[in-house]
Amino acid sequence: MRRIVIILFSAALLLYTLGPFLWLLSSSFQTETEIVSRPPHWIPHTPTLDNYTAIFGASERVVTYDTRKRIPETAKNLLPALRNSFVVAVAVVVLNLLVAIPAGYALAKIRFRGRSVSIYAILTTRVVPDIVLVVPFFLVIHRLGALDTLWSLIITYLAITVPFTVFMLINYFESLPDELDKAARVDGCSRLATLREVYLPLALPSLVAVVLFTFLVSWNEFLFALMFTQTTASQTLPIVVATFTSDFTISFSFMNAAGVVAVVPPVILAATCERYLVAGLTAGAVKG
Repeated sequence: MRRIVIILFSAALLLYTLGPFLWLLSSSFQTETEIVSRPPHWIPHTPTLDNYTAIFGASERVVTYDTRKRIPETAKNLLPALRNSFVVAVAVVVLNLLVAIPAGYALAKIRFRGRSVSIYAILTTRVVPDIVLVVPFFLVIHRLGALDTLWSLIITYLAITVPFTVFMLINYFESLPDELDKAARVDGCSRLATLREVYLPLALPSLVAVVLFTFLVSWNEFLFALMFTQTTASQTLPIVVATFTSDFTISFSFMNAAGVVAVVPPVILAATCERYLVAGLTAGAVKG
């Protein structure tokens, strides 16, 4: 009986979690008439690839009054926005690791005056809601002359993600024995060599979790991208997808196809790193 209850509860939780995504995937292969039909159905009666064809061919298609009823006028901006989101996310991940790894190791293994204050100060920055930081960030980006560029998003996302990733790496490095650091130092390794040769290989699960967290935050962020970008040269995927709802009409099937395209890169990344993800998310939970 206990096994049956666990299986039923797990199935219900899985259906609740995957239900929206399964509907997103199913409706992306339906026509606009079929998607608004009553009652709704999960399996398309006449599956079609027209929505995906419209996405990848929107830049070459002339939008007229008739076609605009199904294809938003801003559909041609979807693929450039996808590229912008990918560039921003990868840049934030790389720069985040370059900053967070040395900082996490130093705060975890090097004892110096003000260490505890530094750790709590870093953690405190994540208590402030993002909406409060919009005006200060806008003034900084404006003074730097980086408005409406990808650099404005990269700088902002680094400020958001670095504190959390540093704190996460501190916990993981602290869970590793101090004897490893002492043995490497006795063998003549510098601090940098100890970090590179000893701790980085052991910290791979935690690094994977950091990469996935940073990528998803940069990929999905909407508020700062809305405030700091105005043209298609710098707009990211969430901004362009949001413009589909303000068009002449709303094409639900086209929007859902765009949603599937937007979900593919994070899903591929998560599936690739799945073997390290669970260990990385629980890293530092238990010391010893």
